[in-house]
Amino acid sequence: MSASAMPSAAAPRPLDAWRGVLGMGLIAGGVAIYLCVVGIVPIFGSQPLVVDVISLGQLSLVVTFLAAGFAAARRGPSGPGPGVLAGALAGLISGAFLSTFVLLGSAVNLRTFMPNASPELFEILTLGSDPFVNGFWIPMLAGVIAGVLGAVLALLPRRARELVIVNLTALVLLGLFASLARQRMLSGDFGDIGDQTRAIFASKGLTAAGALLTMAVATLGYLAWTGLRMRSRIHAMPAERRRVAIIPLAVLALVLVLAMPWLGGAFVAQTVAMIALYILMGLGLNITLGFAGLLDLGFVAFFAVGAYTVALLTSTGDFGVLGLPWWAAVPFGVAAAMIFGVFLGLPILGIRGDYLAIATLGFGEIISILIKSDVLKPWLGGPQGITNIPPPIQTQPADFLYGPTQIFYVALAIAAFIAFAAWRLRASRLGRAWLAIREDEDVAEALGVNLVQSKTLAYMLGAAFAGLGGAILVGLLGSVFPSTFNIVVSINVAAVVVVGGMGSIPGVIVGAIVLIGLPELFREFSEYRYLFYGIVLMFMMRFRPEGLWPSRIGRREMHGGEEPSAVLPLEAKEA
Repeated sequence: MSASAMPSAAAPRPLDAWRGVLGMGLIAGGVAIYLCVVGIVPIFGSQPLVVDVISLGQLSLVVTFLAAGFAAARRGPSGPGPGVLAGALAGLISGAFLSTFVLLGSAVNLRTFMPNASPELFEILTLGSDPFVNGFWIPMLAGVIAGVLGAVLALLPRRARELVIVNLTALVLLGLFASLARQRMLSGDFGDIGDQTRAIFASKGLTAAGALLTMAVATLGYLAWTGLRMRSRIHAMPAERRRVAIIPLAVLALVLVLAMPWLGGAFVAQTVAMIALYILMGLGLNITLGFAGLLDLGFVAFFAVGAYTVALLTSTGDFGVLGLPWWAAVPFGVAAAMIFGVFLGLPILGIRGDYLAIATLGFGEIISILIKSDVLKPWLGGPQGITNIPPPIQTQPADFLYGPTQIFYVALAIAAFIAFAAWRLRASRLGRAWLAIREDEDVAEALGVNLVQSKTLAYMLGAAFAGLGGAILVGLLGSVFPSTFNIVVSINVAAVVVVGGMGSIPGVIVGAIVLIGLPELFREFSEYRYLFYGIVLMFMMRFRPEGLWPSRIGRREMHGGEEPSAVLPLEAKEA
């Protein structure tokens, strides 16, 4: 029998394709029910994205139906017609779940075991209609429409699909921060633009005109970017010309960052100061974990040592010691953290892998227990902490640098300096020694690397950066309490390094923005922000384990078979 006459085992059967469509609908229906019963839809329903059009809670359901239609068109039967039909079917199935839930909730009191199954939830699902009369079919209709749109999105050319995604992203981001933008623009700092501001931004969310303007600007920006072929032109440039070409973009980004306190107010300044704080600690852990491969889960200990040292030396309250200015106390806080880094590093130099993580975790817990204990309460204040800590610069309430704004600039300047120092360390002989230790300690030692010295220096420098972060924290808050220093801080710093890209300095910055900045901006959504935090982590580990901005080495380790074999002569010079 010829090869062409043999049946193809890889060819999918039509029944299998439609079975996949059914599965997509069932999964999306389960996700939609989950979003309702855990309270995401009713709570986010109070946050309109476009006033009188759609809220964030409704958008979560629409995105679920869109995803079902998109996946059904991609994995279902081939062809535009069958693809759209597959998307409609998947949307219908997922919407039927919600319709059944609406009918069940109208007939039975579900709040006895589902507290979030409230009348407000069913009003959102039925758009205020009576469930038994004409409201129960609304989720099914929404599912079909969104499923068809998702299928069409899957069938569109790549550029058109990107344009739709850019528009939706712009609507969501500007809708979420509309109240903040409205407040700033009506404050008087931007002149008399009250009428224009109210026409675009409502008290919560965008107006219809604001939504149209947002999509128009996003479309023009995308068309300009793609029409000028900026991405391909930049990649086609030689390395030297590329560095020169990005200078104006870097200067523009720097100006925008420096103007954030004026554009966004004190809240944005405080949020960016927290991002800079975690960048500092992330750069410190990036030395021990990303460069040297030493997992440190007790990183919060050095953070606490730096914070309490600066607090004791600067506080004007009962527990203050010398009453030093903040700037004079910071070197002592960094030095104390470095000493504790050596204190931790020496006993555990011979421990590797998971055992090292457990040992450092124990050290962090010891420090946390000590600062809460009654033994050190006469010196550290115990649970009541240390208060009356002066800011770095004494200002009046009317001054521009009053409050978190000055910490914003201080933290930003220190983070930039530490990033430069970490980059130079990465390119140094010590940095190469750390990389060798990360790859294989035995081989590194055989090649002449002093393990004791290199590991101790990694712990010292990492601890110094963490202590500097603690010093910035007390300057920002004006007080320090034991409850601030828990294992969650260490986990967050480790997540920043892993999500950004281990060993990558730009990756640490991006990771801090994604994992620290976005949850801070979504603080009004209470504990649900950590749900999305966890979802982001899971998707990152599944689809991009090398990180958002990985180093060249990290990218090659994760995708060795996909990367060219050629290696730069000096990889340590990469960002």
